[in-house]
Amino acid sequence: MNNSSIAAYIAEGRAVLGVELGSTRIKAVLIGEDHAPIASGDHTWENRLENGVWTYHLDDVWTGVQDAYAALSRNVEELYGVKLAKLAGLGISAMMHGYLPFDKDGNQLCEFRTWRNTMTAKAAEVLTTLFDFNIPQRWSIAHLYQAILNGEAHLPQLSHLTTLAGYVHWKLTGKQVLGVGEASGMFPVDSESCNYDARMARLFDDAVARKGYGWKLLDVLPAVLNAGEDAGSLTPDGARLLDPTGTLEAGTPFAPPEGDAGTGMTATNAVAVRTGNVSAGTSVFAMVVLEKPLSKVYPEIDMVTTPTGKPVAMVHCNNCTSDINAWAGVLAGFAKASGLTVSMGDIYTAMFTSALEGDKDCGGVINVPLLSGEPVVDLNEGRPMMIRTPDAALTFANFSRSLVAGAMSSLKLGMDILAKENVQIDSLLGHGGYFKTPVAGQKILADSLNTPISVMETAGEGGPWGMALLAAYRVNKAEGQTLEAYLNEKVFATAKSSTVAPDQADVEGIERYTRQFVAALPAEKAAIEHIQ
Repeated sequence: MNNSSIAAYIAEGRAVLGVELGSTRIKAVLIGEDHAPIASGDHTWENRLENGVWTYHLDDVWTGVQDAYAALSRNVEELYGVKLAKLAGLGISAMMHGYLPFDKDGNQLCEFRTWRNTMTAKAAEVLTTLFDFNIPQRWSIAHLYQAILNGEAHLPQLSHLTTLAGYVHWKLTGKQVLGVGEASGMFPVDSESCNYDARMARLFDDAVARKGYGWKLLDVLPAVLNAGEDAGSLTPDGARLLDPTGTLEAGTPFAPPEGDAGTGMTATNAVAVRTGNVSAGTSVFAMVVLEKPLSKVYPEIDMVTTPTGKPVAMVHCNNCTSDINAWAGVLAGFAKASGLTVSMGDIYTAMFTSALEGDKDCGGVINVPLLSGEPVVDLNEGRPMMIRTPDAALTFANFSRSLVAGAMSSLKLGMDILAKENVQIDSLLGHGGYFKTPVAGQKILADSLNTPISVMETAGEGGPWGMALLAAYRVNKAEGQTLEAYLNEKVFATAKSSTVAPDQADVEGIERYTRQFVAALPAEKAAIEHIQ
Protein backbone atom coordinates (compact mmCIF):
# COMPACT_ATOMS: atom_id res chain seq x y z
CA MET A 1 0.00 0.00 0.00
CA ASN A 2 1.28 3.48 -0.86
CA ASN A 3 0.64 6.54 1.28
CA SER A 4 -2.41 7.75 -0.63
CA SER A 5 -4.11 4.35 -0.50
CA ILE A 6 -3.28 4.03 3.20
CA ALA A 7 -4.75 7.49 3.82
CA ALA A 8 -7.98 6.47 2.08
CA TYR A 9 -8.04 3.16 3.96
CA ILE A 10 -7.78 4.97 7.30
CA ALA A 11 -10.30 7.67 6.33
CA GLU A 12 -12.81 4.97 5.36
CA GLY A 13 -12.47 3.44 8.84
CA ARG A 14 -10.99 0.16 7.62
CA ALA A 15 -7.78 0.08 9.67
CA VAL A 16 -7.45 -2.18 12.72
CA LEU A 17 -5.83 -1.25 16.04
CA GLY A 18 -4.04 -3.32 18.64
CA VAL A 19 -3.03 -1.87 22.03
CA GLU A 20 -0.78 -3.69 24.48
CA LEU A 21 0.09 -2.63 28.02
CA GLY A 22 3.57 -3.99 28.60
CA SER A 23 5.61 -3.71 31.75
CA THR A 24 7.55 -0.62 30.64
CA ARG A 25 5.68 0.55 27.55
CA ILE A 26 2.10 0.91 26.37
CA LYS A 27 2.03 0.67 22.59
CA ALA A 28 -0.68 1.13 19.97
CA VAL A 29 -0.15 -0.35 16.48
CA LEU A 30 -2.44 0.34 13.53
CA ILE A 31 -2.41 -2.14 10.64
CA GLY A 32 -3.57 -1.88 7.04
CA GLU A 33 -5.10 -4.19 4.49
CA ASP A 34 -1.96 -6.33 4.18
CA HIS A 35 -1.72 -6.59 8.01
CA ALA A 36 1.52 -4.61 8.06
CA PRO A 37 1.89 -1.80 10.63
CA ILE A 38 1.05 1.60 9.16
CA ALA A 39 1.28 3.79 12.28
CA SER A 40 2.10 3.50 15.97
CA GLY A 41 2.27 5.39 19.21
CA ASP A 42 3.59 4.58 22.66
CA HIS A 43 3.90 5.69 26.25
CA THR A 44 6.61 4.77 28.74
CA TRP A 45 5.65 3.82 32.27
CA GLU A 46 7.07 1.89 35.21
CA ASN A 47 5.67 -0.34 37.91
CA ARG A 48 5.91 0.82 41.52
CA LEU A 49 7.01 -1.09 44.60
CA GLU A 50 4.63 0.17 47.30
CA ASN A 51 4.40 -1.43 50.73
CA GLY A 52 6.18 -4.47 49.35
CA VAL A 53 3.75 -4.86 46.40
CA TRP A 54 4.65 -4.42 42.73
CA THR A 55 1.76 -2.40 41.30
CA TYR A 56 0.50 0.16 38.78
CA HIS A 57 -2.12 2.77 39.66
CA LEU A 58 -5.21 2.59 37.47
CA ASP A 59 -5.02 6.34 36.87
CA ASP A 60 -1.62 5.67 35.30
CA VAL A 61 -3.22 3.00 33.10
CA TRP A 62 -5.54 5.54 31.52
CA THR A 63 -2.92 8.28 31.31
CA GLY A 64 -0.73 5.80 29.44
CA VAL A 65 -3.43 4.38 27.17
CA GLN A 66 -4.63 7.86 26.21
CA ASP A 67 -1.08 9.08 25.60
CA ALA A 68 -0.24 6.07 23.41
CA TYR A 69 -3.45 6.55 21.42
CA ALA A 70 -2.82 10.30 21.07
CA ALA A 71 0.71 9.58 19.80
CA LEU A 72 -0.75 7.10 17.30
CA SER A 73 -3.29 9.68 16.10
CA ARG A 74 -0.53 12.26 15.62
CA ASN A 75 1.54 9.70 13.73
CA VAL A 76 -1.39 8.98 11.41
CA GLU A 77 -1.92 12.68 10.69
CA GLU A 78 1.79 13.33 10.15
CA LEU A 79 2.22 10.38 7.78
CA TYR A 80 -1.05 10.44 5.85
CA GLY A 81 -2.72 13.80 6.44
CA VAL A 82 -5.97 12.34 7.78
CA LYS A 83 -7.53 12.15 11.21
CA LEU A 84 -8.11 8.79 12.88
CA ALA A 85 -11.85 8.89 13.50
CA LYS A 86 -13.12 5.37 12.86
CA LEU A 87 -11.71 1.85 13.18
CA ALA A 88 -12.73 -1.49 11.69
CA GLY A 89 -11.54 -3.52 14.68
CA LEU A 90 -9.80 -3.11 18.01
CA GLY A 91 -8.16 -5.33 20.60
CA ILE A 92 -6.56 -4.87 24.02
CA SER A 93 -3.78 -6.98 25.45
CA ALA A 94 -1.58 -6.62 28.51
CA MET A 95 0.74 -8.35 30.92
CA MET A 96 -0.95 -11.56 32.04
CA HIS A 97 -1.98 -12.73 35.50
CA GLY A 98 -2.15 -10.59 38.61
CA TYR A 99 -5.03 -9.54 40.84
CA LEU A 100 -7.59 -6.82 40.11
CA PRO A 101 -10.72 -7.24 42.28
CA PHE A 102 -13.84 -5.05 42.13
CA ASP A 103 -17.12 -4.82 44.02
CA LYS A 104 -20.60 -4.81 42.45
CA ASP A 105 -20.39 -1.05 41.86
CA GLY A 106 -17.08 -1.32 40.02
CA ASN A 107 -14.95 -0.01 42.89
CA GLN A 108 -11.39 -1.33 43.09
CA LEU A 109 -11.04 -3.34 46.31
CA CYS A 110 -7.24 -3.36 46.74
CA GLU A 111 -4.09 -2.36 44.88
CA PHE A 112 -3.44 -4.03 41.53
CA ARG A 113 -1.04 -6.89 42.32
CA THR A 114 0.94 -7.59 39.18
CA TRP A 115 2.56 -10.74 37.79
CA ARG A 116 5.85 -9.60 39.29
CA ASN A 117 4.82 -10.27 42.89
CA THR A 118 6.02 -13.41 44.63
CA MET A 119 3.82 -13.18 47.72
CA THR A 120 1.57 -16.18 47.07
CA ALA A 121 3.90 -19.13 47.71
CA LYS A 122 1.61 -20.84 50.21
CA ALA A 123 -1.48 -20.45 48.05
CA ALA A 124 0.32 -21.71 44.96
CA GLU A 125 1.59 -24.75 46.86
CA VAL A 126 -1.84 -25.63 48.30
CA LEU A 127 -3.68 -25.17 44.99
CA THR A 128 -1.08 -27.14 43.01
CA THR A 129 -1.65 -30.07 45.37
CA LEU A 130 -5.43 -29.64 45.39
CA PHE A 131 -5.73 -29.52 41.59
CA ASP A 132 -2.75 -31.77 40.70
CA PHE A 133 -1.94 -28.96 38.30
CA ASN A 134 0.84 -26.40 38.57
CA ILE A 135 -0.46 -23.08 39.86
CA PRO A 136 2.29 -20.43 39.64
CA GLN A 137 2.49 -17.62 42.16
CA ARG A 138 1.61 -14.92 39.65
CA TRP A 139 -1.70 -16.50 38.57
CA SER A 140 -4.88 -14.68 39.58
CA ILE A 141 -6.25 -17.71 41.41
CA ALA A 142 -3.09 -17.89 43.55
CA HIS A 143 -3.52 -14.24 44.50
CA LEU A 144 -7.18 -14.80 45.32
CA TYR A 145 -6.48 -17.83 47.49
CA GLN A 146 -3.59 -16.07 49.23
CA ALA A 147 -5.95 -13.20 50.05
CA ILE A 148 -8.31 -15.80 51.53
CA LEU A 149 -5.48 -17.34 53.58
CA ASN A 150 -4.58 -13.83 54.76
CA GLY A 151 -8.19 -13.15 55.76
CA GLU A 152 -8.29 -9.91 53.75
CA ALA A 153 -11.27 -7.71 54.54
CA HIS A 154 -12.29 -6.96 50.94
CA LEU A 155 -13.24 -10.54 50.02
CA PRO A 156 -16.93 -10.46 51.09
CA GLN A 157 -17.43 -7.54 48.68
CA LEU A 158 -15.79 -9.30 45.72
CA SER A 159 -18.00 -9.25 42.63
CA HIS A 160 -15.59 -9.30 39.72
CA LEU A 161 -11.96 -10.41 39.42
CA THR A 162 -10.04 -9.64 36.25
CA THR A 163 -6.64 -8.97 34.67
CA LEU A 164 -5.22 -5.72 33.31
CA ALA A 165 -6.32 -6.54 29.74
CA GLY A 166 -9.75 -7.56 31.01
CA TYR A 167 -10.06 -4.34 33.00
CA VAL A 168 -9.24 -2.03 30.07
CA HIS A 169 -11.52 -4.02 27.75
CA TRP A 170 -14.34 -3.83 30.32
CA LYS A 171 -14.07 -0.05 30.60
CA LEU A 172 -14.05 0.40 26.81
CA THR A 173 -16.86 -2.04 25.98
CA GLY A 174 -18.80 -2.73 29.19
CA LYS A 175 -18.09 -6.47 28.72
CA GLN A 176 -16.45 -8.56 31.45
CA VAL A 177 -14.79 -11.13 29.19
CA LEU A 178 -11.36 -12.58 28.42
CA GLY A 179 -9.80 -14.44 25.55
CA VAL A 180 -9.15 -18.07 26.41
CA GLY A 181 -5.37 -17.64 26.43
CA GLU A 182 -5.57 -14.80 28.93
CA ALA A 183 -8.18 -16.69 30.97
CA SER A 184 -5.81 -19.67 31.23
CA GLY A 185 -3.45 -17.46 33.25
CA MET A 186 -6.19 -16.68 35.75
CA PHE A 187 -7.44 -20.23 36.34
CA PRO A 188 -6.78 -23.57 34.60
CA VAL A 189 -8.65 -24.01 31.33
CA ASP A 190 -10.00 -27.23 29.85
CA SER A 191 -8.81 -27.25 26.21
CA GLU A 192 -11.72 -29.48 25.20
CA SER A 193 -14.39 -27.02 26.34
CA CYS A 194 -12.22 -23.88 26.00
CA ASN A 195 -13.54 -22.79 29.38
CA TYR A 196 -12.42 -22.84 33.00
CA ASP A 197 -11.84 -26.35 34.32
CA ALA A 198 -15.14 -27.23 36.03
CA ARG A 199 -13.67 -29.93 38.29
CA MET A 200 -11.01 -27.61 39.66
CA ALA A 201 -13.55 -24.82 40.14
CA ARG A 202 -15.68 -27.16 42.28
CA LEU A 203 -12.63 -28.16 44.31
CA PHE A 204 -11.83 -24.50 44.93
CA ASP A 205 -15.40 -23.67 45.97
CA ASP A 206 -15.46 -26.64 48.33
CA ALA A 207 -12.15 -25.57 49.87
CA VAL A 208 -13.41 -22.06 50.70
CA ALA A 209 -17.09 -22.82 51.37
CA ARG A 210 -16.73 -22.45 55.14
CA LYS A 211 -15.70 -18.81 54.67
CA GLY A 212 -19.27 -17.95 53.64
CA TYR A 213 -18.34 -15.23 51.16
CA GLY A 214 -21.58 -15.50 49.20
CA TRP A 215 -19.92 -15.95 45.80
CA LYS A 216 -18.77 -18.92 43.73
CA LEU A 217 -15.52 -18.80 41.78
CA LEU A 218 -17.06 -18.95 38.31
CA ASP A 219 -19.41 -16.11 39.26
CA VAL A 220 -16.53 -13.67 39.78
CA LEU A 221 -14.27 -14.66 36.87
CA PRO A 222 -14.73 -13.07 33.41
CA ALA A 223 -16.53 -15.06 30.72
CA VAL A 224 -14.18 -16.93 28.35
CA LEU A 225 -14.17 -16.33 24.59
CA ASN A 226 -12.27 -17.96 21.75
CA ALA A 227 -10.26 -15.99 19.19
CA GLY A 228 -12.56 -14.50 16.58
CA GLU A 229 -15.65 -14.36 18.78
CA ASP A 230 -17.67 -11.22 19.44
CA ALA A 231 -16.27 -9.45 22.51
CA GLY A 232 -18.49 -6.37 22.32
CA SER A 233 -17.92 -2.97 20.75
CA LEU A 234 -16.55 0.43 21.70
CA THR A 235 -19.16 2.30 23.71
CA PRO A 236 -19.56 6.11 23.56
CA ASP A 237 -18.05 6.32 27.05
CA GLY A 238 -15.26 4.00 25.97
CA ALA A 239 -14.51 6.13 22.91
CA ARG A 240 -14.16 9.23 25.08
CA LEU A 241 -11.99 7.32 27.53
CA LEU A 242 -9.64 6.18 24.78
CA ASP A 243 -9.71 9.49 22.89
CA PRO A 244 -10.69 12.42 25.12
CA THR A 245 -10.62 14.76 22.08
CA GLY A 246 -13.91 13.20 20.94
CA THR A 247 -12.62 12.44 17.44
CA LEU A 248 -12.89 8.65 17.66
CA GLU A 249 -16.33 7.25 16.87
CA ALA A 250 -18.01 4.56 18.97
CA GLY A 251 -19.12 1.17 17.63
CA THR A 252 -15.79 -0.49 16.74
CA PRO A 253 -16.00 -4.31 17.14
CA PHE A 254 -13.58 -5.76 19.69
CA ALA A 255 -11.59 -8.97 19.71
CA PRO A 256 -11.48 -10.89 23.00
CA PRO A 257 -8.77 -9.31 25.20
CA GLU A 258 -5.63 -11.41 25.32
CA GLY A 259 -2.46 -11.59 27.37
CA ASP A 260 1.01 -10.84 26.13
CA ALA A 261 1.64 -14.58 25.80
CA GLY A 262 -1.22 -15.01 23.34
CA THR A 263 -0.29 -11.94 21.32
CA GLY A 264 3.31 -13.11 21.22
CA MET A 265 2.21 -16.47 19.82
CA THR A 266 0.08 -14.70 17.22
CA ALA A 267 2.82 -12.24 16.23
CA THR A 268 5.23 -15.12 15.59
CA ASN A 269 2.70 -17.46 13.92
CA ALA A 270 3.23 -19.92 16.76
CA VAL A 271 -0.34 -21.05 17.43
CA ALA A 272 -0.14 -24.48 15.78
CA VAL A 273 1.06 -27.73 17.37
CA ARG A 274 4.89 -28.13 17.56
CA THR A 275 5.47 -24.40 17.14
CA GLY A 276 6.79 -22.07 19.80
CA ASN A 277 8.01 -18.59 20.53
CA VAL A 278 10.16 -16.70 23.00
CA SER A 279 9.00 -13.25 24.08
CA ALA A 280 11.87 -11.37 25.68
CA GLY A 281 11.65 -7.96 27.29
CA THR A 282 11.42 -6.97 30.95
CA SER A 283 10.30 -10.55 31.55
CA VAL A 284 10.89 -13.52 29.28
CA PHE A 285 8.69 -16.48 28.50
CA ALA A 286 8.79 -19.35 26.06
CA MET A 287 5.61 -20.95 24.75
CA VAL A 288 5.47 -24.35 23.06
CA VAL A 289 2.20 -25.74 21.66
CA LEU A 290 2.09 -29.39 22.75
CA GLU A 291 1.17 -32.56 20.92
CA LYS A 292 0.50 -34.40 24.19
CA PRO A 293 0.49 -33.62 27.93
CA LEU A 294 3.70 -33.62 29.94
CA SER A 295 4.40 -36.75 31.98
CA LYS A 296 3.94 -34.97 35.31
CA VAL A 297 3.42 -31.62 37.01
CA TYR A 298 6.48 -29.38 37.01
CA PRO A 299 6.54 -26.26 39.20
CA GLU A 300 8.76 -24.58 36.60
CA ILE A 301 6.27 -25.14 33.75
CA ASP A 302 2.91 -23.38 33.40
CA MET A 303 0.16 -24.97 31.36
CA VAL A 304 -1.80 -22.30 29.49
CA THR A 305 -3.43 -22.16 26.04
CA THR A 306 -3.21 -20.50 22.65
CA PRO A 307 -5.88 -17.90 21.77
CA THR A 308 -7.87 -20.85 20.38
CA GLY A 309 -7.48 -23.06 23.45
CA LYS A 310 -4.71 -25.46 22.41
CA PRO A 311 -2.53 -26.62 25.37
CA VAL A 312 0.74 -24.77 25.73
CA ALA A 313 3.76 -25.38 27.96
CA MET A 314 5.01 -22.04 29.20
CA VAL A 315 8.29 -21.25 30.91
CA HIS A 316 7.87 -17.80 32.43
CA CYS A 317 10.68 -15.86 34.08
CA ASN A 318 10.10 -12.57 35.86
CA ASN A 319 13.52 -11.16 34.99
CA CYS A 320 15.13 -10.60 31.62
CA THR A 321 16.35 -7.23 30.34
CA SER A 322 15.96 -5.03 33.44
CA ASP A 323 19.58 -5.50 34.49
CA ILE A 324 20.78 -4.90 30.93
CA ASN A 325 18.79 -1.66 30.96
CA ALA A 326 20.30 -0.64 34.31
CA TRP A 327 23.87 -1.18 33.12
CA ALA A 328 23.10 0.62 29.86
CA GLY A 329 22.08 3.58 32.00
CA VAL A 330 25.43 3.42 33.82
CA LEU A 331 27.26 3.47 30.50
CA ALA A 332 25.14 6.41 29.35
CA GLY A 333 26.12 8.23 32.53
CA PHE A 334 29.80 7.53 31.86
CA ALA A 335 29.47 8.86 28.31
CA LYS A 336 27.77 12.03 29.52
CA ALA A 337 30.41 12.59 32.23
CA SER A 338 33.09 12.15 29.56
CA GLY A 339 31.50 14.76 27.31
CA LEU A 340 30.51 12.17 24.71
CA THR A 341 27.27 12.12 22.76
CA VAL A 342 26.11 8.51 22.58
CA SER A 343 22.51 7.41 22.08
CA MET A 344 20.91 4.68 24.15
CA GLY A 345 20.41 2.75 20.92
CA ASP A 346 24.15 2.85 20.26
CA ILE A 347 24.86 1.67 23.81
CA TYR A 348 22.53 -1.32 23.47
CA THR A 349 24.02 -2.17 20.06
CA ALA A 350 27.53 -2.04 21.50
CA MET A 351 26.59 -4.28 24.44
CA PHE A 352 24.79 -6.92 22.36
CA THR A 353 27.33 -7.06 19.55
CA SER A 354 30.25 -7.15 22.02
CA ALA A 355 28.54 -10.08 23.76
CA LEU A 356 29.28 -12.16 20.66
CA GLU A 357 32.99 -11.40 21.01
CA GLY A 358 33.37 -12.51 24.63
CA ASP A 359 34.66 -15.83 25.92
CA LYS A 360 32.12 -18.55 25.31
CA ASP A 361 31.58 -19.04 29.06
CA CYS A 362 31.92 -15.31 29.82
CA GLY A 363 35.45 -15.79 31.17
CA GLY A 364 34.50 -16.19 34.81
CA VAL A 365 32.12 -13.19 34.91
CA ILE A 366 28.71 -14.24 36.25
CA ASN A 367 25.59 -12.08 36.22
CA VAL A 368 22.56 -12.89 38.37
CA PRO A 369 20.04 -10.39 36.94
CA LEU A 370 17.22 -10.90 39.45
CA LEU A 371 15.56 -7.57 40.18
CA SER A 372 12.51 -9.35 41.56
CA GLY A 373 11.67 -12.87 42.69
CA GLU A 374 12.17 -15.74 40.26
CA PRO A 375 10.07 -18.86 40.93
CA VAL A 376 11.92 -20.88 38.27
CA VAL A 377 14.96 -20.82 40.57
CA ASP A 378 12.85 -20.82 43.74
CA LEU A 379 13.57 -17.24 44.87
CA ASN A 380 10.86 -14.93 46.20
CA GLU A 381 12.96 -11.77 45.96
CA GLY A 382 15.83 -10.52 43.86
CA ARG A 383 19.16 -8.76 44.41
CA PRO A 384 20.82 -8.10 41.05
CA MET A 385 24.48 -8.88 41.34
CA MET A 386 27.58 -9.59 39.29
CA ILE A 387 30.23 -12.00 40.54
CA ARG A 388 33.63 -12.81 39.10
CA THR A 389 36.35 -15.23 40.03
CA PRO A 390 39.76 -13.75 40.96
CA ASP A 391 41.20 -14.86 37.64
CA ALA A 392 38.20 -13.78 35.57
CA ALA A 393 38.81 -11.94 32.30
CA LEU A 394 36.79 -8.79 33.08
CA THR A 395 36.62 -7.32 29.60
CA PHE A 396 33.79 -5.28 28.14
CA ALA A 397 32.97 -8.23 25.88
CA ASN A 398 32.73 -10.68 28.79
CA PHE A 399 30.83 -8.15 30.89
CA SER A 400 28.33 -7.71 28.05
CA ARG A 401 28.08 -11.43 27.35
CA SER A 402 27.36 -12.15 31.01
CA LEU A 403 24.48 -9.65 30.86
CA VAL A 404 23.00 -10.90 27.59
CA ALA A 405 23.48 -14.61 28.43
CA GLY A 406 22.53 -14.12 32.08
CA ALA A 407 19.19 -12.68 30.99
CA MET A 408 18.37 -16.11 29.53
CA SER A 409 19.75 -18.34 32.29
CA SER A 410 16.50 -18.88 34.19
CA LEU A 411 14.63 -19.52 30.93
CA LYS A 412 17.24 -22.10 29.92
CA LEU A 413 16.79 -23.99 33.16
CA GLY A 414 13.04 -24.26 32.52
CA MET A 415 13.39 -25.15 28.85
CA ASP A 416 15.85 -27.92 29.71
CA ILE A 417 12.90 -29.68 31.39
CA LEU A 418 10.94 -29.69 28.11
CA ALA A 419 13.99 -31.06 26.31
CA LYS A 420 14.15 -33.94 28.80
CA GLU A 421 10.41 -34.53 28.20
CA ASN A 422 11.27 -34.92 24.49
CA VAL A 423 8.88 -32.12 23.51
CA GLN A 424 9.16 -31.69 19.73
CA ILE A 425 9.49 -28.18 18.30
CA ASP A 426 9.39 -27.58 14.55
CA SER A 427 9.98 -23.84 14.84
CA LEU A 428 10.89 -21.45 17.65
CA LEU A 429 10.60 -17.74 16.94
CA GLY A 430 11.85 -14.83 19.02
CA HIS A 431 10.33 -11.40 19.45
CA GLY A 432 10.59 -8.43 21.77
CA GLY A 433 13.24 -5.89 22.68
CA TYR A 434 15.94 -8.51 23.37
CA PHE A 435 16.06 -9.22 19.62
CA LYS A 436 16.23 -5.64 18.34
CA THR A 437 19.98 -5.77 17.77
CA PRO A 438 20.37 -8.05 14.74
CA VAL A 439 21.75 -11.56 15.37
CA ALA A 440 23.20 -11.02 18.86
CA GLY A 441 20.33 -11.95 21.19
CA GLN A 442 19.11 -14.48 18.63
CA LYS A 443 22.51 -16.23 18.57
CA ILE A 444 22.91 -16.36 22.34
CA LEU A 445 19.38 -17.72 22.78
CA ALA A 446 19.99 -20.37 20.10
CA ASP A 447 23.11 -21.45 21.96
CA SER A 448 21.31 -21.36 25.33
CA LEU A 449 18.47 -23.61 24.16
CA ASN A 450 20.52 -25.59 21.60
CA THR A 451 17.74 -24.87 19.12
CA PRO A 452 17.60 -22.77 15.93
CA ILE A 453 15.91 -19.42 16.61
CA SER A 454 14.09 -17.47 13.92
CA VAL A 455 13.23 -13.79 14.04
CA MET A 456 10.78 -12.18 11.66
CA GLU A 457 11.15 -8.67 10.29
CA THR A 458 8.17 -7.73 12.46
CA ALA A 459 9.85 -8.98 15.67
CA GLY A 460 10.22 -5.45 17.01
CA GLU A 461 6.45 -4.90 16.80
CA GLY A 462 5.74 -7.89 19.04
CA GLY A 463 2.59 -8.09 21.12
CA PRO A 464 0.73 -4.94 19.99
CA TRP A 465 0.96 -6.12 16.41
CA GLY A 466 -0.15 -9.59 17.50
CA MET A 467 -3.21 -8.07 19.16
CA ALA A 468 -3.97 -6.12 16.00
CA LEU A 469 -3.82 -9.41 14.06
CA LEU A 470 -6.31 -10.99 16.47
CA ALA A 471 -8.59 -7.98 16.01
CA ALA A 472 -8.26 -8.31 12.21
CA TYR A 473 -9.13 -12.01 12.47
CA ARG A 474 -12.20 -11.08 14.52
CA VAL A 475 -13.58 -8.80 11.78
CA ASN A 476 -12.14 -10.28 8.54
CA LYS A 477 -12.10 -14.08 8.91
CA ALA A 478 -13.99 -16.20 6.42
CA GLU A 479 -16.74 -18.54 7.59
CA GLY A 480 -15.12 -21.48 9.38
CA GLN A 481 -11.57 -20.14 8.88
CA THR A 482 -9.31 -21.07 11.79
CA LEU A 483 -6.82 -18.67 13.30
CA GLU A 484 -3.98 -20.90 12.12
CA ALA A 485 -5.27 -20.79 8.54
CA TYR A 486 -5.88 -17.03 8.67
CA LEU A 487 -2.34 -16.34 9.85
CA ASN A 488 -0.75 -18.73 7.35
CA GLU A 489 -2.77 -17.52 4.38
CA LYS A 490 -3.32 -13.82 5.08
CA VAL A 491 -0.42 -12.68 7.23
CA PHE A 492 2.69 -14.84 7.07
CA ALA A 493 2.54 -16.35 3.56
CA THR A 494 5.29 -14.01 2.34
CA ALA A 495 6.84 -13.10 5.70
CA LYS A 496 10.61 -12.70 5.76
CA SER A 497 12.61 -14.13 8.63
CA SER A 498 16.16 -14.97 9.57
CA THR A 499 17.25 -18.12 11.38
CA VAL A 500 20.36 -18.60 13.50
CA ALA A 501 21.49 -22.11 14.40
CA PRO A 502 23.39 -23.01 17.57
CA ASP A 503 27.14 -23.58 17.42
CA GLN A 504 28.33 -26.58 19.42
CA ALA A 505 31.30 -24.80 20.98
CA ASP A 506 29.07 -21.90 22.01
CA VAL A 507 26.45 -24.31 23.36
CA GLU A 508 29.09 -25.91 25.57
CA GLY A 509 30.28 -22.49 26.70
CA ILE A 510 26.76 -21.45 27.70
CA GLU A 511 26.39 -24.76 29.55
CA ARG A 512 29.51 -23.98 31.58
CA TYR A 513 28.23 -20.46 32.23
CA THR A 514 24.84 -21.82 33.36
CA ARG A 515 26.51 -24.14 35.85
CA GLN A 516 28.28 -21.10 37.30
CA PHE A 517 24.97 -19.22 37.38
CA VAL A 518 23.38 -22.05 39.38
CA ALA A 519 26.41 -22.20 41.68
CA ALA A 520 25.95 -18.47 42.39
CA LEU A 521 22.33 -18.85 43.54
CA PRO A 522 23.23 -19.60 47.20
CA ALA A 523 25.07 -16.26 47.21
CA GLU A 524 21.95 -14.65 45.79
CA LYS A 525 19.89 -16.21 48.58
CA ALA A 526 22.34 -14.88 51.15
CA ALA A 527 22.13 -11.41 49.63
CA ILE A 528 18.33 -11.52 49.84
CA GLU A 529 18.53 -12.55 53.49
CA HIS A 530 21.16 -10.04 54.61
CA ILE A 531 20.82 -7.01 52.30
CA GLN A 532 17.56 -5.12 52.80
